[in-house]
Parts: sequence; structure tokens; C-alpha cells
Amino acid sequence: MTTDVPAIAVRDLQHGFRGRNALANVSFDVPSGSLHGFVGPNGAGKTTTLKVIATLLRPQGGTARVFGHDVVTNPGSARKRIGYMPDHFSMYRQMTVHEYLDFFAAAYGQGLRQRDKTIGDVLALTDMDQRRHDLIRGLSRGMQQRVSLARVLVHDPDLLLLDEPASGLDPRARIELMEILRELQRMGKTVFISSHILKELADLCDSVTILDRGTVKYSGAIGDLVSSAAQGEAAWSLVLAEAVPAVAVALTALPGVRRVEPEAEHPQRLTVFTEAGALKGSALLAAVLAAGGEPVEFRPSERGLDQAFMDLTTAGVRT
Repeated sequence: MTTDVPAIAVRDLQHGFRGRNALANVSFDVPSGSLHGFVGPNGAGKTTTLKVIATLLRPQGGTARVFGHDVVTNPGSARKRIGYMPDHFSMYRQMTVHEYLDFFAAAYGQGLRQRDKTIGDVLALTDMDQRRHDLIRGLSRGMQQRVSLARVLVHDPDLLLLDEPASGLDPRARIELMEILRELQRMGKTVFISSHILKELADLCDSVTILDRGTVKYSGAIGDLVSSAAQGEAAWSLVLAEAVPAVAVALTALPGVRRVEPEAEHPQRLTVFTEAGALKGSALLAAVLAAGGEPVEFRPSERGLDQAFMDLTTAGVRT
């Protein structure tokens, strides 16, 4: 369900463990209906934030709201809107897939007829219908991950909180999981997905929040991330319907553009290098259109994303 109220609104969130600040005045919004990445190095405070939003951990300061419901003063209303899948999840491995989902649907107060429909729907969505009578202990890691996601969906939540859902999956299972998440977004759900790998989420998410050592370093559109890096050089990948030499000339003339490099064998593919923070992606795209180019793909390059992440986060292991 998409509304004008943010799915998540976090303000000045604070929490600490044993004298160490895990979260220090964390603030960000997640628009309703978005697929939002929550990225940071190990130990950045991602799981702590997720637990606060999921009403599993009481913050020591600040507020967190889920569709306007405060997670501390009105946790019951928030929980009804949330489906939470932790990084390390336990499953009743002696149950079949159907028994496992039926158990949780019953826990949410659904009658037998409603449970049968719910289970059928979530198994179809996760492409696990043919495995409904299989024991969970006999399933692969990827299939168990799908069952866990199906379990999250049995009460039809509006907000999905997924902590490292692709962890341990092979490339095919990872791609298939990401397509399921895209389908959930198309259904109107807000998907909040945590990961420590920015590139993993770059093609999936429309917005991202980067957390480092308990503080927010960036929160906004993926397309603007590269230009918001603290220092260094930003890079953008541009693919045109056909090569237009005037595009490279126009881009090179923009203040802040360092160089434009077309691929030797595919001149319609260009990499645009800019001074970090000098230009928004929208300004580059406007110059492309003004020069007569027809862009079919425009996004931060993997190199640019890596550099932005390195610029915005701190080296070393947090203790």
C-alpha cells in the first residue's frame, strides 16, 4: 500500500551497548512503496536500527515511526504493518513447508479456509508451490530463504524489513530473490533491505541510506549517490540508442566533467568522469538530451559506486 506518509521515519535515533554508541542521532526517511537499500560496513549499526524499527529493541533516544505509528508508544499498530526477516533465522526444520506456514498463519489468527488461501498465495509468489510437502530440513539454503520470506508475507504486511536476505545464496538464487522483491514492490509493498554490499543493491533499489559507525553518511536516490561522495572522482555509465558524437562534446564542456570515454568497439557506450559532488545526474542527463542523444541506460558506474562508498565510510574494523 502506497501513501504520502513515509513507511519509515527515523529521527535522532540513539542506542548503545556497554558504553559504545551503536547509533548516534540517526535520521532518515523511507518513502512508502519504495525499494530502499540500507548499506554499511559490518558493525555500522544496521541490525540495531532494524531491530528498533521492528519493535524488538527499545531505543535509548530519538524516535522511529512506521506509517506514522511510533514503535515505542504504539508498537502494536506498527507490528501489524511489518514483516521482519532477520539475518540469522531459525526454522522448525522437522516441519513441512506447508505445516510451517500454516503454523504462523494460525498465530496471526487466520481461520483454516483463510490460511489455505494465504499459503497458496505466498507459495505461488515465492515459486515454492511444488515443495509445499517437503521437509524444511531437506531444502537448500536458497529454498529455505524463500520459505522464510513466505513466512514474512503470511499476514500481508505493508513494510518488509529484510536483514541480509541474500547472504549465503548462489548467484542464481540471489537473482531470483531480487526479482521476487521487485514483484513485491510492484504489488505496492515497501521493501527495506539491509546489506553491506552497495553494488548488490544498486540495480535493485531506487533509494539508499548509507550508515557508518552509527551515523548516516547519505540518504537519498541511488542516482545522486555518486555526486554526493565526499571526495575523489565520480563515474557514470551512459548507453545511447546509437552513437552521437555531439553528446561527448557537450558533456566534456560541462564544468565539473573531467573526461568522457567511449568504448572502442561500442561507441554508444560511454563512461563520464566528473569531480565528485560537482554535478547531479540530472544535469548530465539534460546535456545528453540537449545534444540529441537518446539514452537507454544511465546510472552510476560500478567504479563510481565503489568510490562513493569508500569516500563515505571509514577504514578499519570497529571495536
